[in-house]
Amino acid sequence: MKAALWLLAVAAALYLALCLLMFSQQRRLIYYPQFTRADPAGTDFALDRGDAVLRGWIANPGASDPVLYFGGNAERVEDNREAFAAWLPARIVYLPAHRGYGASDGEPGQAALFADALALYDFVRARHPGQRISVIGRSLGSGVAAHLAAQRPVDRLVLITPFDSLGAVAAGHYPWLPVRLLLRDRYDSAAQLRGYRGPLLVLRAGRDEVVPPARTDALLAGLGRDAEVVAIDRADHNDVHTASEYGQALARFLR
Repeated sequence: MKAALWLLAVAAALYLALCLLMFSQQRRLIYYPQFTRADPAGTDFALDRGDAVLRGWIANPGASDPVLYFGGNAERVEDNREAFAAWLPARIVYLPAHRGYGASDGEPGQAALFADALALYDFVRARHPGQRISVIGRSLGSGVAAHLAAQRPVDRLVLITPFDSLGAVAAGHYPWLPVRLLLRDRYDSAAQLRGYRGPLLVLRAGRDEVVPPARTDALLAGLGRDAEVVAIDRADHNDVHTASEYGQALARFLR
């Protein structure tokens, strides 16, 4: 009996230690900026946020009616310049790197990324007064875009491989952990989108294993309104942008 209690205590202690380790290291598990680093000298614009300088790239610099693109985790957003220039030839597209990503300074975190998105919107608005601003968010960036759309006038919103909340996604990947208790950065897009009433396009990948279909389904179910959905059945989370339907949907919805 004593041996069983001792083994149970050891197991509980190890589980608690694992939970504490996951809690302390969670942002290393959520954010992957190390794959995206870029030379600041090659960027097209910069925004000084006081504690960090955000930098990014521009497609179609002579055009109007800006589009803001918030990329996914480990995504080099500058690689999209040529594609966006072809898909949206009449619109200028801003491709900022999240803080800590690409050529931007700082450390990523939900509060900082949300505040940066609002500042970037205001920066673009000042550069293009009176013009419509649309927003695209992919994967991690969909959580940022959802927050922005709830806080600022967004003409049209595109969410690519989005989720209802990061907590729900993480709970599916780590069912043996009390993820919802441990998680600091929640990206509750389902709640955020209740504040957005404009046109919405959702692009989803049929073979997505990073954001399971159930999480996109839950987001759509919680909208309380219609959204245009384009399902690219043969695509997965990381290659959805290579499908012809992807660019066609963006071009049609944002032109």
